[in-house]
Amino acid sequence: MSKEKNGAGAKPDKSGTNKPARVEPVETPETEQAKTEQAEPDRVEPDQPADDAPVTDADTEPAEASAPAEPPSGWRRVVQLLRPHGTRSELLTGLLCLALGFALAVQVGQSTGDQLSSLRQDELVRLLDEVTQRADQLDAEVGDLEAIRDDLQSEDGRDQAARDLAEQRAEQEGILSGRLPAQGPGVEIRVTDGAKPLEAQALFNLLEELRNAGAEAIQVNGKRLVTTSYFVDSGGGVVLDGAAIASPYEWTAIGDPDTIDRALEIPGGALPRIREEGGEATTTRSEQVDVDAVRIPGQPEHAEPVDPDAGK
Repeated sequence: MSKEKNGAGAKPDKSGTNKPARVEPVETPETEQAKTEQAEPDRVEPDQPADDAPVTDADTEPAEASAPAEPPSGWRRVVQLLRPHGTRSELLTGLLCLALGFALAVQVGQSTGDQLSSLRQDELVRLLDEVTQRADQLDAEVGDLEAIRDDLQSEDGRDQAARDLAEQRAEQEGILSGRLPAQGPGVEIRVTDGAKPLEAQALFNLLEELRNAGAEAIQVNGKRLVTTSYFVDSGGGVVLDGAAIASPYEWTAIGDPDTIDRALEIPGGALPRIREEGGEATTTRSEQVDVDAVRIPGQPEHAEPVDPDAGK
């Protein structure tokens, strides 16, 4: 028995010596657990200390101290201040107001553009000339009024300036009212009937065109035209301010010759309409024409002057 135990696993070699045989270890539950522990050691989370480890102040502090928060920059503050904080109803009201303003702006732009785009080049030139002429007249009036003001403020020339102003106003009112004759640059217009006599409306349109073009004094067939003048049809003829006139109609108007001529020849204007109705019309520009017919204004029946100091 002892011989078998001691010689177990021994095998004689050629030299006669015995070599120990390879002994396989016997695996037990304890050895398997040890292998498992060696192959897979316990992993301890860094943020979770072991239950039996003592808790210190270093464990409660963060591993890496956080840097202090930087204050927001200037632009970031502006963005924060301008960020809308309104309610939904306020936002909707603002959008509606914006849409309404945009629609009004588009409508105004389209209406103005349509009115100007429909005009011809010569019509635009005429409008520009009229505006320029009117601006020059206003500048001249401003200069005259400033000179009169300076004279009135001066003690030496106050009386003389007042007399000169009264005479100037009397002359201007006399020309505009037809009480005084006048002369200056202007045009002479000759209008004749065609196969069919012209109606009073054609002559009245010609008068309105002259006034719109800046004519300051007008006469036709030796009769002065004023603010109360009118044309009416009567028995196949035309009556002007109660007196009959006949073709040819000789017009004389004082004003800027170029402006008046262009205004009368606008397509669809007074003279083109007269030609469409079969009549003839010619315009002659001149550096000086005479309006020698006068008109004594009558006394007003209903209007009365008002004292400028009454309402103060």
